[in-house]
Amino acid sequence: MNPPAFPTDATATLTLQGPAGALETIIEAAEAPEREAVAIVCHPLPTDGGTMHNKVVTMAARALRESGIATVRFNFRGTGASEGSFDQGRGEADDLRAVAAWVREQRPGARLWLAGFSFGSYVTLKCANELHPGMVISIAPPAAGRNWDFGTLTPPQCPWLVIQGEEDEIVDPQAVYAWIDSLKLDPPPELVKMPETSHFFHRRLMDLRGAIKNGIRPHLPPETEGAASA
Repeated sequence: MNPPAFPTDATATLTLQGPAGALETIIEAAEAPEREAVAIVCHPLPTDGGTMHNKVVTMAARALRESGIATVRFNFRGTGASEGSFDQGRGEADDLRAVAAWVREQRPGARLWLAGFSFGSYVTLKCANELHPGMVISIAPPAAGRNWDFGTLTPPQCPWLVIQGEEDEIVDPQAVYAWIDSLKLDPPPELVKMPETSHFFHRRLMDLRGAIKNGIRPHLPPETEGAASA
């Protein structure tokens, strides 16, 4: 069966074929003059109730669309209508690879961006250097205290924005800062520390939106041909 085409509608729900079966996927068009990029946004831990409808995920996608970038959200295997079962980040990385391959097949002229929240940020970082994205956005990356081995991850070789709430009750902010320092990158990722902010950015979602839009602005790709006059 041929894969579905990348939709041109404002919002479309598709079923993509993943390694473990169907992947429930939502594609949303850019709201601003469109840029030559598509961002895949990955959701938090499925076993803790994380889905592509999580408020942090949807706000991150909104910020990207308002900046001119079409977004793709999908449910990892075993979540929502996606088939399969949770696989501790291994199979979820394969799911992301499958979605990225579809995006690149359908939109070969667009740059691929990767964004993730919590567990989703681990999955995106796990695949980043293999997928060669144009930018990576990591929101509350669980660098310690979970089962995810951040010590084995190779930092992305592209612009990288990290956003961390300073009162995160699930991801230890100090562990995130120490992990970033240990990478000894030059230049380091752009780290945005959000004071008085919990893991799920309660009452601070609009601030998260602003942090994303400000952080990606210097790295936005060119507008698509004809976008400025559309």
